[in-house]
Amino acid sequence: MATSLDGFIARENGNIDWLIAANTLMPEGEDCGYREFMSTVDAIVMGRNTFDQIATFDLWPYKSKKVIVMSHRALTVPDALAGNLSHSSDSPISLVERLASEEVRHLYVDGGKTIQSFLNAKLITDITITLIPIILGRGIPLFGPTKRDIPLIHVETRAFNFGFVQLKYRMKPMQ
Repeated sequence: MATSLDGFIARENGNIDWLIAANTLMPEGEDCGYREFMSTVDAIVMGRNTFDQIATFDLWPYKSKKVIVMSHRALTVPDALAGNLSHSSDSPISLVERLASEEVRHLYVDGGKTIQSFLNAKLITDITITLIPIILGRGIPLFGPTKRDIPLIHVETRAFNFGFVQLKYRMKPMQ
């Protein structure tokens, strides 16, 4: 996930103009490890708001990946995405169990509320956050209220010469 320095994934209205502008800072060919990470992902689980945002992009970025949109609202799947996109109103635990039965093991969970629900269900094992050099002051936070403290183990910090800082953590086993 990319966040502003003060921890927001979007403006209060959901706009990510600041992130799109920040991407112009990256040198050509640099992706901060995204392609390598995506090569390990079996499926993407995202929230409805995230899907609605990504659906406005000129190109669908997940052509070869299975994508599940978690929402209790009805979702019309565009014909062009019908083979790879599905909808689920399952709980995170039920969804993960169903996907595991389909041999789907490594999920990329995207979207603030969806990440929060997977964290609260203890289904996240690793977190990578790329800090973008901007302070928004307010917006949609990556992490909202949690049911408990979530201790982490630092894995790696990577600083990029164009200002991004990437933090990688693993969940600390609960005692």
